Amino acid sequence: MFNSIPIDNSFTKEDFGPRFKWGVSVAAYQIEGAHDLDGKGLSIWDVFTNAKGKIKDNQHGNIACDFYNKYHDDIALIKKLNIPNFRFSISWSRILPHGTGKINQAGINYYNSVINHCLELGIEPWLTLYHWDLPNELEKQGGWTNRKVIQWFEEFVNICAKNFGDRVKNWMVMNEPVVFTGAGYFLGIHAPGRRGMKNFLPAIHHTTLAIAAGARVLRSICPDANIGTTFSCSHIQPHRNLERDRKAAARVDALLNRLYIEPLLGLGYPEKELPVLKGIKKIMLPQDEKNMQFDFDFIGIQNYTREIIKNSWLMPYLKASLIKAENRKVPITAMKWEVYPEAIYQMIKKFNQYPQIKNIMITENGAAFPDELINNEVKDTKRKKYIIDNLAQILRAKNEGYNVEGYFIWTLTDNFEWAEGYHPRFGLIHIDFETQKRTIKNSGHWYSNFLK
Repeated sequence: MFNSIPIDNSFTKEDFGPRFKWGVSVAAYQIEGAHDLDGKGLSIWDVFTNAKGKIKDNQHGNIACDFYNKYHDDIALIKKLNIPNFRFSISWSRILPHGTGKINQAGINYYNSVINHCLELGIEPWLTLYHWDLPNELEKQGGWTNRKVIQWFEEFVNICAKNFGDRVKNWMVMNEPVVFTGAGYFLGIHAPGRRGMKNFLPAIHHTTLAIAAGARVLRSICPDANIGTTFSCSHIQPHRNLERDRKAAARVDALLNRLYIEPLLGLGYPEKELPVLKGIKKIMLPQDEKNMQFDFDFIGIQNYTREIIKNSWLMPYLKASLIKAENRKVPITAMKWEVYPEAIYQMIKKFNQYPQIKNIMITENGAAFPDELINNEVKDTKRKKYIIDNLAQILRAKNEGYNVEGYFIWTLTDNFEWAEGYHPRFGLIHIDFETQKRTIKNSGHWYSNFLK
C-alpha cells in the first residue's frame, strides 16, 4: 500500500518546458544575522532564541549565515550555480523596528541593494513578505491573536510594495501559515511560544484575513505583479484501511493541508472535519468571509514528506496521531522525515482539484542529511537523489496534465533551522559556521549542471 511507484529519472531541464521556473529559497531570520545592526528592531525569533532552553543547544540566529554582510558573495554563488530565480524574505522589524510607525531607512536601503544586485546578475528576485519573524513590539500587544495585526501587516506590505515594487514582479505574501500559527500559537515550540486553542483560533483567523488583506494592498500598488502565497503540505495516508483511521487521516489532512487555502479560495474553514474550528465564528465580523478571499496569480506548495495517521482518542481535538517514520523502518532525513518522493506528486494532484487555483509552484522542497566536509568536498549523494526523485515525480504530474510551473529548492546554504538550530543541513552550499566559509556541495554542482 505504501510503496512509491518507480519513476524514470532520465530527464532534462527541457522536459519541463520553457515557462517552468527554477530557483532556490531562503528566509531572512535563518540566514541574515545582524539581528540588532543598522536600526533593526527585535523580532519574536530574536527574543525566543535568546531565551535558554527553547532551541537545541541554545543556538540562535544572531549571526546565522551572516548574509546581511555577505549577500554580494552569496548572490554571486547563485549566479555561479546557474540558478535564475532567488526567493528571499523581508525582515519586518528591519523595515519597521517597532512593527508600525517610523520606517528604518537603513533596512529599505539594504533590501534595495539585495534586489539590485540580483537584477545586475540577471537573477529574478521573488520576495516573501512574511516568513515568521513578527516584530516583538507587536507580539507584546498580542501578535497574531490581536485583530489589529491585519492593519499592522497592511502598513508593512504598503511600504514594501512602494519601495520595491518597481523592480520586484513576483511576490509571496506569507510562508506556511499553519506552521507558524500551529507551532508558535498552539504547541509553543516556535516563537513566540504561546500555547492552547485560545491563542490558536484567533491566530488562524487573523492570519487568513491578513494574507488576503496584504495581497489586496500589493495588487493596488503593483497591479501587474505576480502575486502568490505559500503553504506547507504533507501527503496524508491512513495507517490501516479502517474507517476510524481514514477519518483520523481526514482530520489531519484538514488541519495540515486545507486550513488556510480553502477560506482564501472562498470555501470557508474545513469545520466538518475539524469541528473545533467553529470557535472561530465567535470572533468573525460580518464582512470577514468576503474579506478573507483573494484571487491569487499562483499558489506555492511546499512538500517534504508524507505522514501515516492512526485514530487516537487520547489526542485532544484531532483524535489522531502520526506513526513516526523512524518506527516504520523507512528511509528518513536528519529531520526524521520519511523520504517519500511520491508525496510531491500526490500534493500537486490534490491542489489541482481546486479550480480556483490558476498556477501552482513548488516553492520549497529539499532534504537535510548529516553532511561532512572532507578534503573541501561534500559528497551529499542522498540529497542529490532526493532532488532528482522529487523532480521525476513533478515531471510525472506535469506529463499527466497537472498544473505545476516551478521548482525552488530549500535551500541555498546551510542555515538556522528554527527549533533544531544549526544541526539539520538543507543547503546546496555547506557553511562552516565558525569561519563562515562556503563550499558548494555535490548536489549544488549537480543542480548547476542540470540548469546549464
